[in-house]
Amino acid sequence: MDDVIRTEHIGKKYVLRHSRRTGPRTLREAFSDRTRSWLRGGGVPAREEFWALQDISISVKVGERLGIIGRNGAGKTTLLKVLSRITEPTAGQALIRGRVASLLEVGTGFHPELTGRENVFLNGAILGMRRHEIRRKFDEIVAFAEVEKFLDTPVKRYSSGMSVRLAFAVAAHLESDILLVDEVLAVGDAQFQKKCMSKMKDVTREGRTILFVSHNMAAVNSLCSQAVMLEGGRIARRGSAEEVVKHYLESGSSAITAQEWSDPEQAPGNDSIRLRKARIFAAAGSEEPFFTTATPLALEIGFANAVPDCALNISVVLWKATGECIFNTGSESWELAPGDYSCTCHIPPHLLNEGNYTVEINFVRDRSRVLFNLEDACSFEIHDMEKRAWFGKRMGAVRPKLDFTLKHASPNEVDE
Repeated sequence: MDDVIRTEHIGKKYVLRHSRRTGPRTLREAFSDRTRSWLRGGGVPAREEFWALQDISISVKVGERLGIIGRNGAGKTTLLKVLSRITEPTAGQALIRGRVASLLEVGTGFHPELTGRENVFLNGAILGMRRHEIRRKFDEIVAFAEVEKFLDTPVKRYSSGMSVRLAFAVAAHLESDILLVDEVLAVGDAQFQKKCMSKMKDVTREGRTILFVSHNMAAVNSLCSQAVMLEGGRIARRGSAEEVVKHYLESGSSAITAQEWSDPEQAPGNDSIRLRKARIFAAAGSEEPFFTTATPLALEIGFANAVPDCALNISVVLWKATGECIFNTGSESWELAPGDYSCTCHIPPHLLNEGNYTVEINFVRDRSRVLFNLEDACSFEIHDMEKRAWFGKRMGAVRPKLDFTLKHASPNEVDE
């Protein structure tokens, strides 16, 4: 059997208890309970069953990197806790071959009163490793975590970032067969996250298996070959990581290509700047119902300035739905009197790759002070309509159409 993990119709039920207090209550608590009861019509039960997981059946092969994605509350962490034996399933069973190392939350598996050094040996012992095996890996763990100075300090004094670095180093370097990693890596800095991603790829080359839970779709695409999307505790999609991530992004995509605020009181902004309009549209008047990689785009920004003698410039930041910043560009500085204005930013064709994008707008005074910032001014999607049988999808954050020149080189030029 090649499967190292196989779940068969896993279900996990929790019992939610609603506020029916026992014991002494303050007058305020009694009044709150009576009010809630009245608002609910007196018919809300004291207990309610909630299924965090329902009918989860998956199989994971040796050396596979499986991404588990979904919105908050979809059941991702609960599934990892079942596989880690932290909690037992209510229904079904999980069959696991080999030793499991889990990294589910900051400080997981660490005793706060023990030092970093002692916790390394404790975690190795929990995995069933002998002392000489842990010693053999010890220097690698410490070097990877970069916590040499604090190795003999109790981990309760570690920052969250230090705890994550040491916990990941222990989980990745000790000889487990399966590594379960939750969103906890988001606590670390960008450099450390990149280091972890590289290490996890190395781990799978050694024949070890990884289950990776993350909201960072770029990380899932980069690390995982397969993915499962959970929704409401059930499997909504499974397949290649690229296909599942694309489905997840599209299912949550609600493009807003234009917003306009006619009522000044409702318009986003402050006493200095009020946004009147944010609109992305096809600059050449394209009749296509959607934007393609060949569509020239224009971003129209309407705003009201209330600052006298204001040296203002507008910054536009374009974000990919996966969290990547595609570009950050800014206008020249304008000397503006109070009044209503409109400006347009042009995005040339053959620049953006396919995907979902969000526009962030910043109004900056004297190139140093942000007067107002709106992160979700508008959003849109780019479609790739080109047919390319020989190399498939274009990779990269952008896909510019650049000019190439060709000349016939003389024999002397070739020799040089």
